[in-house]
Amino acid sequence: MAGLRDIKRRIVSVKSTQKITRAMKMVAASKLRRAQAAIVQARPYAFEMRQLVNNIALRADDVTHPLLRKGDGGKVGIVVVTSDRGLCGGFNANVVNGLVKAINERFTGREVEITVVGRKGVDLLKRRALNVRATFVGIHDGPVMRAAAHIIDDIVEDFKLGDTDEVYCVYNEFKSAVQQSVIVERLLPFAPENDPTEKQTGAEADNDADAAPPLIVDYWYEPNQETVFERLLVRNIRIQMHRILFESAASEHGARMTAMDAATRNAGEVIDRLTLKYNRARQDAITKELIEVVSGAEAL
Repeated sequence: MAGLRDIKRRIVSVKSTQKITRAMKMVAASKLRRAQAAIVQARPYAFEMRQLVNNIALRADDVTHPLLRKGDGGKVGIVVVTSDRGLCGGFNANVVNGLVKAINERFTGREVEITVVGRKGVDLLKRRALNVRATFVGIHDGPVMRAAAHIIDDIVEDFKLGDTDEVYCVYNEFKSAVQQSVIVERLLPFAPENDPTEKQTGAEADNDADAAPPLIVDYWYEPNQETVFERLLVRNIRIQMHRILFESAASEHGARMTAMDAATRNAGEVIDRLTLKYNRARQDAITKELIEVVSGAEAL
């Protein structure tokens, strides 16, 4: 009977875990809907802002700006966006693996300075011998635009001063509730493209698939071209960081919902196996008792 009690205790324990994972799945699904709505609203503004700055940069008259200077192979700054909470499958591990792959393949031999966003990223990078410049924990809980400025403003200043040669961001791009893709995106220096629409990929291309081709326009500047360009370049970097935080948040909730759904189904399978084992053990115990009763009656 001790074996039956142990099996029954395990069944009760797994059922309790299944209730928790099912509740976490429902919470993640609710948060995912809000995060998905937020990223759908943020993407068009971010892409149009980048398009606007690109057009102005292409038509700028001998304007030089620190954010436009070309790199010379010096220090690389990388912003790594992870989550503050776990139980989201391989969400954080994939970002860290993408970071390590980028360092080994794209930035071999260069000094790399890392800014980590998210508690889980901080924990994972402690095990690696990497140069961590700054960490931001709990920043996802506040206003996203303020968080984006808080993360990127110091990095922009370092780039202006020449302390950093290039700035990249490694994050999970949201594609669907069950699919996220690790992206290594360059933030600085801003490099204008003759036709940036030809190089759009991923969510950006999907978002602009039905859009009309951009109009070629000229601009009037007030008070002057340099002032407008300065403000737009800095604002564009903030807006892109703002979008990246939304991308990461939506990806995190999607990954957590998928992980909790899988955990709930796995718990159900474990319960079924334990229930079958319990029934067999109970049947064996009853059969044994019946045999003992019959044997005793025959002996009498």
